[in-house]
Amino acid sequence: MINRVRAAAGAVALWFAPTRVRDEGTTPDYRFSLANERTFLAWLRTALALVGGGFAVDQFLRDLRRPVRVTLAVVLVVGGAMCAIRAVNHWVRCERAMRRGEDLPVSRFPAALAVLVAAVAVAMLLTATLGWAG
Repeated sequence: MINRVRAAAGAVALWFAPTRVRDEGTTPDYRFSLANERTFLAWLRTALALVGGGFAVDQFLRDLRRPVRVTLAVVLVVGGAMCAIRAVNHWVRCERAMRRGEDLPVSRFPAALAVLVAAVAVAMLLTATLGWAG
């Protein structure tokens, strides 16, 4: 258990010391590193959109019952926070894999995020059609 915590702490430390990532393996074609960075930025845009959507739900859907409105807003904001954290983690993992000549890491996170967004969309649709106003 302690080794897992240390490994996780070491992985998080790489987020803030990208030059340490360069110490591993060989430098990949810069186009791959730039593509990895563009993917990172796309994930950050998605995170910002989710956070903004959460605040928009809370501020502009005042006709919804407070618990429904706050739940939808919190789910979106938390999803955005998770997306931002996942973005930097995935960037580091991909960069390290490219430098080591390994396969790129796979993740269930995109599917989980898609299910989360779909669930919020269905909840908002039900709320709008069934008139769960306060």
